Amino acid sequence: MGNIFKNLTSLITYKHKKEVQKFYIPEVNKNSENTGYNYDSLSIKNGSKQNNGDKIQADIDSNIKFIQQEFHYPVNKDIVIRKIKIAGKYNAFIAYLNGAVDNNLVNNFILRPLLNYKIENESKDQEENNLNTGKKQEKINFILNNVVEINDMKVVNKFKDVIYQIISGNTAMYIDGCNYYGAYGTKGFEKRLVNTPQTEGSVKGSYEAFTENLSTNVGLIRKLVKNKDLITEKLRVGDSNNNECAIMYIEGITNPAIVQEVKRRINSIKTDFISGTGMLGEYIADNTWSLIPTVLSTERSDRTCYYIMEGRVALICNGTPYVIILPITFFTLFHTSEDYILKWQFGFLLRTVRVFGIIISLLLPGVYVALINYHQEMIPSSLLISIARSREEVPFPTIVEVIFMEISFELIREAGIRIPGILGNTIGIVGALIIGQAAVQASIISPILIIVISFTVLGNYSIPDFSLTYGTRIIRLSFILLGYVLGLLGICIGIVSYITILINLKSFGVPFLSNFPPKTRKSKDTVVNYPVWKQDFRPDELNTMDSKRQPEVSRGWINEDANVEENSKNKHI
Repeated sequence: MGNIFKNLTSLITYKHKKEVQKFYIPEVNKNSENTGYNYDSLSIKNGSKQNNGDKIQADIDSNIKFIQQEFHYPVNKDIVIRKIKIAGKYNAFIAYLNGAVDNNLVNNFILRPLLNYKIENESKDQEENNLNTGKKQEKINFILNNVVEINDMKVVNKFKDVIYQIISGNTAMYIDGCNYYGAYGTKGFEKRLVNTPQTEGSVKGSYEAFTENLSTNVGLIRKLVKNKDLITEKLRVGDSNNNECAIMYIEGITNPAIVQEVKRRINSIKTDFISGTGMLGEYIADNTWSLIPTVLSTERSDRTCYYIMEGRVALICNGTPYVIILPITFFTLFHTSEDYILKWQFGFLLRTVRVFGIIISLLLPGVYVALINYHQEMIPSSLLISIARSREEVPFPTIVEVIFMEISFELIREAGIRIPGILGNTIGIVGALIIGQAAVQASIISPILIIVISFTVLGNYSIPDFSLTYGTRIIRLSFILLGYVLGLLGICIGIVSYITILINLKSFGVPFLSNFPPKTRKSKDTVVNYPVWKQDFRPDELNTMDSKRQPEVSRGWINEDANVEENSKNKHI
């Protein structure tokens, strides 16, 4: 009872407020003492200071201290520095990041050979003489190049390159007395297996899609393009994360100016973090304010190989399963890998449907708003009566209905993406049906508007390029507003304006509408795709080194059959 009474009285008696410890984030300077490490305090035996770009000192202790400082040891527990003695006389160490390397490679193919290595058939006097002569350096070179049983080996003579090799998942080894390191390929990052494409499905095409691993993606391309002139150049992007990217092209086909321009733009990027091709594409695109993408993003290896053989450049980045193709033109965004697998008549039909789909997606809601508000005389009388009857009980103007339905479909689409698993697709379909039916029964929208918006969404889904679908959504909204304000005149003004914008767009020096007249040579692969055996030349706008893709008569069996037939006639005569 006493405890209960005390608890009750404590509720009504005065108590001093407890001082709450507050926390705030102070402003700090990189060179201040609060950064944790003073980079000027570390000195080596000769009294000089080492920076990332300095040459490597021929002293094992200073090298160990420098690596410990750069990787914030012992605070950072991932860095592993293992000291060893090779053949009982050479002091050395290996350094790597735990979790970034394959421990099996490090243990069995680096440490085991080094620890088991012995110098045989050499007396003690010879050993002492060798250690005091230039033969010591020869033996160190022999150990670095021949004892370790890993094929991927690089000699690194700058500290910044040593640091990069370690953070890339490789193992760095230093032997006392050297002014360089040996870097061995031991990458062991977890990676996803090659899977089927998620956003670019195909009935008869390849089922191999890119992954987030750079080496895997390069291997998928080389699997299909077995050409000695296929070049892979690797570059670094991002000052803090040092992400690795690769550009691939065919030497002797791709215009060197395109390759140099791509490398120039990538090397000029100054930023802390780049996660993949999505961010990298924004940094190197000609016009980032354009709603129409000027680079092509694909996850299909067969499609990438086709564009490389056309004379384009493929840009691959670690961390994303998408590859950037550049330069491109407007019609490249409507092409798929299936266009070249199916018969050319079927491919022409599919491309026509896609072009029709983007026209419907862009213009249909805006034209509907313009006709209802300003141009009722253009609608057939029976249809106009039906529209008027369906809108009789709707209290909102047409523009409000259209915008309401556009927002509703955007919410349903976004919810379907964010909800995980099969439930997302179910919610998207059921949500659209329920909301549309309920809105019609509640007389919030008219039934014909459901048909208009449904056709618009279907047209949007027929666009093969994922980035282009986002651009069409924003452009469609502008056409709706123009149709509401100025009717069909506003729609025409919008069309002319966007065509003018497209005319001024370029993709790495290639005009975006270069397939339209005036042009120097007719393209056989735009909307109308000729049979593959008639596509003799590569795209003219790329100015490739070798414009000829195949001879004029690529089906040699036709000439053979003609010669056989002619010879048989001569024999008969």
